[in-house]
Amino acid sequence: MKAVILLSGGLDSSTVVYKALADGCQAYAISFDYQQRHRKELKSALAIAKVAGVVEHQVVSFDLRQWGGSALTDNSIDLPQERDLDEMAQNIPITYVPARNTIFLSFALGYAESIKAERVYIGVNALDYSGYPDCRPDYIQAMQEVFRLGTKQGREGEPITIHTPLINLKKTEIIQLGNKLGVPWELTWSCYTGENVACGVCDSCRLRLAAFAELGLQDPIPYAK
Repeated sequence: MKAVILLSGGLDSSTVVYKALADGCQAYAISFDYQQRHRKELKSALAIAKVAGVVEHQVVSFDLRQWGGSALTDNSIDLPQERDLDEMAQNIPITYVPARNTIFLSFALGYAESIKAERVYIGVNALDYSGYPDCRPDYIQAMQEVFRLGTKQGREGEPITIHTPLINLKKTEIIQLGNKLGVPWELTWSCYTGENVACGVCDSCRLRLAAFAELGLQDPIPYAK
């Protein structure tokens, strides 16, 4: 069956690409250049798509900086750094991009229906410390209803289904799954900065480093000293 996979180039979405392939799907990847400050992740997305052997990889471009509202789309807002994991769990962080997954899933749905795909995969995770509102099960359930009601396929009884294989996994469990599937971690990028090496202190880096450390593994990507 055909599946559209949202691929950012990060640890989670790269694992999802390999999971879709393991599920027997023909993988069609879609990535987004929304002028995010960490656009370096797109290079990782391109590399992962190539190594994984997806059928097609679409990169959709638009500019969310015109609205801002997030540290990822407004350079005047400082990225949170050196926060401990308990602090990350308290509030929705400033790295939340307003309605981002709704925008992304809308593009993915249009792409999926145009190629008559049966599935859309997205690497949302409800147990991640950051707790983004558009990564939670009730949000995905609501979007599944949008997929059913807002498409020809859905109205004709063959709705495109949203698959979230990581939604109830800890970051350590995602890494373990990725190891089993053969995800090349050295090609992935999680850091919120746009530097040549990962900062090691932003929320995304700290979550990633903590998970690898808990498993007794070395993260293969380079970090700033």
